[in-house]
Amino acid sequence: MVKHIVFWKLKEEAHGFKKPELALEIKKRLQALNGKIEGLLHLEVGLDFSKTESSFEVVLYSEFTDKNALDAYQIHPLHKEVAGFIGGATSARHLVDYKV
Repeated sequence: MVKHIVFWKLKEEAHGFKKPELALEIKKRLQALNGKIEGLLHLEVGLDFSKTESSFEVVLYSEFTDKNALDAYQIHPLHKEVAGFIGGATSARHLVDYKV
């Protein structure tokens, strides 16, 4: 199994949304991927409530059957569509991928 975790800092405004609504829209779009991409076992999205200087606003936690499934997810058209939206809405991104 492979775990894929991504953290994003959001812009104050993007795609016609202010930061709080933008976070909710990203969450909605990511969660819509559940059950639609082969090899994606689990996907959840969390929104930060601590709002500290070191916080990121959105986190993605996902599990894949293996690295090949993660690689296929990265180039899947549904993921690429969501990733494009997120890319235009974020100012920073950090990620960790690891095998269990």
